[in-house]
Amino acid sequence: MIVNLLIVGLLVALNGVLAMSELAVVSARDARLKALERRKVRGARSALALRAHPGRFLSTVQIGITLVGVVAGAFSGTTLAAPLADWLMTRGVGERVADETAFFLVVAAVTYLSLIIGELVPKQIALRNPERVALLVAPPMQLLARLARPLVWLLDVSSRLFLRLLPARGEDARITDEEIHAVVAEAASSGVVEPEERQMIAAVMRMADRNVRALMTPRQEVEWIDLDDPLDAQLQSLRNCRHSKLVAARGDVDQFHGWVSVKRLLDAVLDGQDRVVPSLHVEEALVVPDTVDALQMIAKLRSAPLRSAIVVDEFGSLQGIITVGDILSAIAGSLLDDSDDQPTAVRRPDGSWLVDGDLDVAGLSDLLQLDLPRQQDYETVAGMVLSLMGHLPRVGETAALEDWTIEVLDLDGRRIDKLLIQRRGVVTDDDG
Repeated sequence: MIVNLLIVGLLVALNGVLAMSELAVVSARDARLKALERRKVRGARSALALRAHPGRFLSTVQIGITLVGVVAGAFSGTTLAAPLADWLMTRGVGERVADETAFFLVVAAVTYLSLIIGELVPKQIALRNPERVALLVAPPMQLLARLARPLVWLLDVSSRLFLRLLPARGEDARITDEEIHAVVAEAASSGVVEPEERQMIAAVMRMADRNVRALMTPRQEVEWIDLDDPLDAQLQSLRNCRHSKLVAARGDVDQFHGWVSVKRLLDAVLDGQDRVVPSLHVEEALVVPDTVDALQMIAKLRSAPLRSAIVVDEFGSLQGIITVGDILSAIAGSLLDDSDDQPTAVRRPDGSWLVDGDLDVAGLSDLLQLDLPRQQDYETVAGMVLSLMGHLPRVGETAALEDWTIEVLDLDGRRIDKLLIQRRGVVTDDDG
């Protein structure tokens, strides 16, 4: 009796190993397994081989589970039910009732153990660390697949034939941006990824969907020097410059000729030149259209003079400049510590948001958890409000965005400076 119980327990445990193997190999991530393979970890190559042919692997597992289930059921019914029926009859139970009761109790007990020890617990173990379990079970599963190769081949071919009869076919598994964001968010919530790292990863992911207009320093903030000005005026422009380079133009910034590098002018002074005329030190500039996407711009900046470029529209008018620093700021945020600068978005106690007009739309989408279209003619919240309203708004005008209301709080000339964004139906303190 004890030997029979041990055999049934062994069969149930074997069923659990097969179930655990199935879920572990299916749930394991290829990227982690490939990293383990590069480190020569035993079992990684076998696990990748099983994942490369999921039909064969699933057929192998199903063969094992089916055989174990049939043997466990038949063996327990014949070896355990009879002794239990005899024991019941010694307690005064009739022979027919004892046989049926014993058979029912044995089947119920084996089924319960098969569900708990043979299915649920092993699968929970596999989900906790699928890669580690896959490394352990992959070699024996490959051996089982070789031993049952003819039957595995038959089941694999049969399942594929039936799948072809279905009207809809599954698409190849691809990792989407949403899945990457979800993985990063999960890692951040568990402390594996710092909040700043999560923001930088999100910024890098958005880079492919942005163009140079979203990253450049806009025209109104570009510092430039007029080559037609007297020397004293040019030198004053150099003294007032906060950057290492200026756009050199004649009369108007749209009539640009290139760059003037403050450092190279200083080098000329240190080399002994008594008078430095900026027009003699104008360097050629890379000129790019404002439709170039951000990834292409990064490649262009690698070989651009002064690692900078002038951005123009389709009519040739200067729209802004783009530098390596602008790319870095888009990823890591502004590195300048100016106490006068205000945050671009501030959440108020009532749940509303006070937002700068120059906040990029992708940042607003993250703040409000909105699914905004990726293809649009604007890059900032101010541009989005102009697109929604269709005209230059006045202070106090509002626009609707899904279940949010956007109110214009302040204008800086014709530029939208401050906005209040709140959910519809929410009364703020300002409303009384």
